[in-house]
Amino acid sequence: MAQKEAYLIVDIGTGNARVGVATPTGEILSIKRENVHYESDTNYEESIFFNPNELWDQILHLAKDALTEAGEVKINAITATSQREGIVVIDAEGNSLLGMPNIDHRGRKWEKDLTDKDTVYNLSGRYPTSLFSAFKLVGVREVYPDLFDKIACVMSISDWIQYKFSGVTCYEHSQASETLLYDVEKKQWSNILLDLFQLPANILPQLKNATSVLGTILPEVANTLSINAEAAVVVGGGDTQLAIRSMDPSANDVVIVSGTTTPIIKIVDTYEKDADQRTWTSRHIDEHNFILEANAGVTGLNYQRLKEIFYPNEGYDVIERELEDATYSQCVASLGSLIADEEEPLTKGGFIFNAPVSHQLTRGSFVFAILWDIACSIYENYKFLCAVSPHNESYIWACGGGVESRKLRQFIANLFGKSIKIRDTFRQASVLGGVFVCNDALHVPNISPELLEEIHPQDHEEFEQLYLEWKNARKTFKQVGA
Repeated sequence: MAQKEAYLIVDIGTGNARVGVATPTGEILSIKRENVHYESDTNYEESIFFNPNELWDQILHLAKDALTEAGEVKINAITATSQREGIVVIDAEGNSLLGMPNIDHRGRKWEKDLTDKDTVYNLSGRYPTSLFSAFKLVGVREVYPDLFDKIACVMSISDWIQYKFSGVTCYEHSQASETLLYDVEKKQWSNILLDLFQLPANILPQLKNATSVLGTILPEVANTLSINAEAAVVVGGGDTQLAIRSMDPSANDVVIVSGTTTPIIKIVDTYEKDADQRTWTSRHIDEHNFILEANAGVTGLNYQRLKEIFYPNEGYDVIERELEDATYSQCVASLGSLIADEEEPLTKGGFIFNAPVSHQLTRGSFVFAILWDIACSIYENYKFLCAVSPHNESYIWACGGGVESRKLRQFIANLFGKSIKIRDTFRQASVLGGVFVCNDALHVPNISPELLEEIHPQDHEEFEQLYLEWKNARKTFKQVGA
C-alpha cells in the first residue's frame, strides 16, 4: 500500500494533550488524547505545575498510538500548538526544569508590586495579572531562587515541544504576546517590560514567525517514532490563533473559540487598545494582523464537569434531546466565567431555582442553565469588544468543542441577533490549524474549509430580557463571594 503524505500535530490544551495525524487536505487519520497531569505547589496560594519530562513521554506514546492507527503514512512535517499562557523553562544543558500551565498563578502575591501597570498594558496589550508568563517567572524567582538561577531559556509549551523535536529554541510571536515581556505593536521583546519585572533578557530565545521551519526532526526522535528522518519541524502558535486559522475568516470577522475558556476574537490590521484596559491585543500567526480579544474565562470546563456528574455514561446527543424539555424558569446558573470589566472572575457560583424543589427540575435543567450562562458570558464580553472595535457583519464564526452543542449555538445566535456560522473544521479547529501551518511552511496549497451550518437568530428581544435576568443572578453570586 502506498504511503499517505501526512503531518504530526501536537496540541496541548488546559485539560488534555492531543496528538493528531492529518493529511495536507485536512483529513484527520487519527487523534489520541489523554489528560495532562498537574500537581499543586503548596509554597504558593494558587499554583499548579507539570513535569515537562512526563509530558514529553506522554506526547511520544500518544504519537506512537496515533501513527499506528493512521496506517502507512509519510510524516513530512511536525508542528505544535498549545494553551497560550503556559511556559516551560530549561537549563543551559537543555534539561527541562519546570512546566507552568496557564492555570498556574504562582505570581499572584507579587501583582501588587508592579506599579506601572499602564505601561505594561500599552506595550503588551493586556492588563497585567498572574495569568501571564512574566508573573510565573517572578514567582519562581521569589520562592525558588536556586531554580531560577538555572533557567537558561523560557519557551511557550508549543515552542518547547518543537524544541524537543528539533533541538532548536525559539518563541513564536502569538505566544510571545502572552508573556507581558513582548512589545505587541513593534513585534519584539521589550527591555522596558523586562526591567519592570526585573527579569534578564538572556532567558528569552529568538522570536520566530509561525510557519517558519526550525529544522529537521532529531534522529533519536525520528527513530523512537519510526518516522521520516527528514520531517521538517515547523513553528506553530497559540491554540486560539491556530483554531481561528482553520476557520479561514476574513478581515474584521469575529470568531468565538469555545473550549476550556472562550475567547471572543476580532481580526484587526492595526494595534487597537481599550482605554479602559478590558481587552487583549495579540499578534496573529500571519505577518501583519493582530487579534483583539475579550475572554469569557472558564466556560467549557464547567460544561465538561457537569456532563461528568449528570451524564457520565451518555453522549452529547442524549443531553441535546433532554435539553428540549428544559426551560429558562427552572434554573439559572453563574459558574465562574469572566466579564471584561470585572477585575476578578466569579469565585463563588452556583444555581438558583425555586424552593421547594420542583418536580420539573431535571439534570437537563442544570445543563441548560450552564449553557445559557456560557452564552450570556460570551455576549457580555462581545459587547466590550465592539465598544473598542465595532463589528457590523451580520454573522459570527464559531469553533471548538463547546459549539458541538446545537442548543449553545442557538442561544448565541438569539442573544447576538446574528447568525452563527460553523465550518467543517470546527470540532478539531486547533489541530487543523496545524495542517494549514504545515502546508504554508512546505508551500503546499491549502484547501478552503466549507461552511457546515448557519444558525439564524430567533426571538432576539425575548432573549435580551432573559439576559437581563441572568445579569441579576450574577450580581447575587458576586455579593456572596465578596
